[in-house]
Amino acid sequence: MAQIDVAFIGGSGLYKVPGIKNIKWVEVKSNFGKPSSKICLGTINNRKVAFLPRHGIDHDISPSNINYRANIEALKILGVSNIISLSAVGSLRRDYAPGDFVLVSQFIDKTYARKKTFFDDDLVVHIPMAEPVCINLKEKVRSSLKDLDIKHHQNGIYICIEGPQFSTRAESELYRSWGCDVIGMTNMPESKLALEAGICYASVAMVTDYDCWHPNHEDVSVDQIVKTLKDNASKAQELIIELSKNKTIKCDKKTKNLSSNSVITNTSKIKKATKKKLKYILDLK
Repeated sequence: MAQIDVAFIGGSGLYKVPGIKNIKWVEVKSNFGKPSSKICLGTINNRKVAFLPRHGIDHDISPSNINYRANIEALKILGVSNIISLSAVGSLRRDYAPGDFVLVSQFIDKTYARKKTFFDDDLVVHIPMAEPVCINLKEKVRSSLKDLDIKHHQNGIYICIEGPQFSTRAESELYRSWGCDVIGMTNMPESKLALEAGICYASVAMVTDYDCWHPNHEDVSVDQIVKTLKDNASKAQELIIELSKNKTIKCDKKTKNLSSNSVITNTSKIKKATKKKLKYILDLK
């Protein structure tokens, strides 16, 4: 499979990317079920890119029902080296305002109803998660946001909740006391699985509203939130095009070999069926 420099996973409000040429929507069969949708392949500025709408083309897949494993494996099968996640979030800080973009630096995973690893059969793989996003890829995104003059914050802790309900006010205040900056429902286990698959991952969190902790939150109408969502999607489309210009994006070799270097089980004891199932994710010869 031909190398694809970068894949963009789009969240709420981002279902297509104007500017992609030579478009081809391909269906990829995964060993872990069905991905969220067909995957859009094409070129921007002669760079091969892929785009996957996380919630499906019609936004009909709830966060808990997204097949994160199938999505990541499908991108791996297509030869993707880097993933940039784009997702809507709520802000847990006064200075991270609606319309701002936040470059995620860390995650707290509070989900509980999702498949979180490729390695759940007859082997044990403990990958390190101290640095869940690729620093080099994150810097490329920051540079592009700066060039576009899009207001952004260089670091942010993203807490991922199960959903689909939003937080109670007590929960929102608890997460703020933990030092979380933004709240969303989709970047976990997506980031974990990308690292297990040896794909560099960066996350752009697009603030649509203040979570329910804000004293003036109830004054914000749904119409205003939807408008912010649409404005953010337009800026995200600009970001995708800017990132696809002549900015070199290289996969981190350390990330690429992360799972191979983290296998605890004696590989000779792993079943052939498991090795076959994981052939795109991990070399278990």
